[in-house]
Amino acid sequence: MNRRIGNLFIVLAVGLLALIGMTTYWQVWARSSLEARQANVRLVYRDLAIDRGAIVSSDGVTLAESKPGTLDGRTVYYRHYPTAGLAAQLVGYSSLLAGRAGLERSLDPELTGSTGDLAGVVNSFDRMKGDTVRGDQVVLRLNAAAQKVAMEQLTSLGVRGSVVVLDPSSGGILVMASTPTYDPNTGLEKALSDPGSPLLNRATQGLYPPGSTFKVVTAASALDAGVVTPDTKFPGPACINSGGQPLCNYHGHAYGPHNFGYALIHSINTTFAKVGAELGQDKLEATMRGFGFFSRFPWDYPPEQTLPSGIFNRSGNMISANAPIDVPRVAIGQERLLATPLQMAEVAAAVANGGQIIQPEPVQEVRAPDGSVVRRPSPVYLGRAMTTETAATLRGLMKQVVDEGTGGAAAVAGLDVAGKTGTAETGRAGKNDAWFIGFAPAEASRYAFAVLVEDVAGTGGDVAAPIVAAVLRALTALTT
Repeated sequence: MNRRIGNLFIVLAVGLLALIGMTTYWQVWARSSLEARQANVRLVYRDLAIDRGAIVSSDGVTLAESKPGTLDGRTVYYRHYPTAGLAAQLVGYSSLLAGRAGLERSLDPELTGSTGDLAGVVNSFDRMKGDTVRGDQVVLRLNAAAQKVAMEQLTSLGVRGSVVVLDPSSGGILVMASTPTYDPNTGLEKALSDPGSPLLNRATQGLYPPGSTFKVVTAASALDAGVVTPDTKFPGPACINSGGQPLCNYHGHAYGPHNFGYALIHSINTTFAKVGAELGQDKLEATMRGFGFFSRFPWDYPPEQTLPSGIFNRSGNMISANAPIDVPRVAIGQERLLATPLQMAEVAAAVANGGQIIQPEPVQEVRAPDGSVVRRPSPVYLGRAMTTETAATLRGLMKQVVDEGTGGAAAVAGLDVAGKTGTAETGRAGKNDAWFIGFAPAEASRYAFAVLVEDVAGTGGDVAAPIVAAVLRALTALTT
């Protein structure tokens, strides 16, 4: 072999090795990033060729479906949302231009028939043969009728807000409403620039000071730690000094001598601030972690669309461990404490089910194209937030909040409702975030809920509690 041919052989061999390396890189390591590019025409055609499975509510309402059409002479399937903005933030969207969000994203393997089970393998063969791939149908635990009532309640007030209702025994998401909303069929582009942020799922991404609803967490911590009993006596002044600043009851009301149970029923800030100071930061934060604060809930939803609740610094980041906080003000749900409605619904659910935290679960079952059930999630318990004894004590006290305290507007005839109001200062004059959390019935609860209404002049008892009553009436009417 002469030298020139030898050099040519080396060049060709190196080129072949480089080609193999480049091909391996793009097919293996870079495959996911390559496929993620919106401009990938092959991926667009592949996705449009899939008859994506429908998303259906537990009461049989289709929330998302695929409709056939043609593109360049090929049969393709376009996503359609028959109920428009009814559950747009939870269901999300699947769009060529905007990608995917919500359950359309987290449940994409089921909806496209690309799971790792036998049906997914069969679909892979269909895809290679050029046959139409049909995805699985997903049946949610969401009740469309109750969701409609929740959305109507919020929109009739013309407010930004959220309603979350869970089944405390299973974690099932029965209602997840967020306003303002948008129509994923036609309104995605407009929603991106809307100052009301309709694409934001306020149930999972909205962070708000929880106000007095957080007193349930403080009470659980103090009762479990033995710092108080329901009968522990307190003086009840209008204001106390905390950190060199006055900390006062709502409207500066002085209550006089009372016990701890009365303080929860009537939401007395001065008492809970004292309890928080005695409890201390370490014990209170440990209880918060038990309830799920400081971390994201691990549920079937895109992680970036579920924000953790906790205590934040001025830059908007979660504080570091053992960073100093104003414990008395955290104990009454203020300071730099922020929570999502989902988090506070989980707090209520933990009281309802005996102290355990349950994982939120949107899915009732997944059905293959032939109608057979391929997945039916079981309840997942994430840990214990309080003892069963403390949970029982709080159930009784929270029932009294509705029967004789600040939550009377949540009462529903024939149904024992338990709850806790919250009216959180926003720092804007005359504007509060109005809350109501709780569960019903008070014993053997079927519903645990949280309602949040942004920037209103009223209180949680005035604004949020009536929304709870309307949604509970809808849910109970459906089961009787």
